Amino acid sequence: MTLPVLVLTAGLGTRLDPLTRLVAKAAVPLGDRSLIERVLAWLRAQGARDVVLNLHHRPATITALVGDGAHLGLSVRYSWEQPLLGSAGGPRRALPLLGSDLMVIVNGDTLCEIDLAEMIADHVRTGADVTLALAPNEAPERYNGILLGADNDVVGFVGRGEAESSWHFVGVQVAHRRVFEGLADGVPSETIAGIYRTMVAESPGRIRGWRTNVPFMDVGTPRDYLEAALRWKTDAAGDAMPAGVSRSVIWSGVTIGAGVSLQDCVLIGGVAIPAGFRAASAVLAPAGIVRREDDVEIRDGVAVFGL
Repeated sequence: MTLPVLVLTAGLGTRLDPLTRLVAKAAVPLGDRSLIERVLAWLRAQGARDVVLNLHHRPATITALVGDGAHLGLSVRYSWEQPLLGSAGGPRRALPLLGSDLMVIVNGDTLCEIDLAEMIADHVRTGADVTLALAPNEAPERYNGILLGADNDVVGFVGRGEAESSWHFVGVQVAHRRVFEGLADGVPSETIAGIYRTMVAESPGRIRGWRTNVPFMDVGTPRDYLEAALRWKTDAAGDAMPAGVSRSVIWSGVTIGAGVSLQDCVLIGGVAIPAGFRAASAVLAPAGIVRREDDVEIRDGVAVFGL
């Protein structure tokens, strides 16, 4: 695949709070690698070589992992955003780095190993401006939905909780630069929540769906993160649990005392868990990251956020 790829990693990751108080969402660890390293490994396997990452929130936590991409077999460059420019404003800012008329755009918080070559070929065949990778929306109470016409044209959008049958955007799209180049650089704007709705209303057929049944992994909330990270845990990577700890994820730098009872927990930020500490279904963090507006329990210097 010779097309350039933009990976959207600039977001604040507010749904993943409090993890994203410490690292960018794309930098959270999944087993022996970070989320962004796994996304980039998939892109490399799909034939990508030239990748741009957009940056805003805690950028050093991403650049420290990725660098210039050489160790991942990629050439990686960065598009810096101040302020945060959104899912359409971000691609607009990155256009000079991407260069090509056609590009792949990937959300940096979703793992979905679709066949990019097949998707790109379908996009070229149809002549669409944008092609969105879509899976059946099996959790409409959690996700917004996209409506497709008989010829896979995107014909509308529905909100969470609406009963109408819909499709879920899995975070991979193919788009032409003309979609974004008319936007003002440096002005925040969105795609699905903004310009794509206008395109569908004013010019039917410019945006199409590409249907897939390939499983995808969402890392949107702390609970999602726990389940995703548990799937990547291996004893070979040094992930055997300490005594008293089960179904939990432990970041580097964490210390755990004797006689603890921890279940379904995420331990972050070098937190020190004292002996005898008990918690379940929680994110455990140093008390120092607590904000004045937080409704959170603090015990023995440990902030206990509900999962």
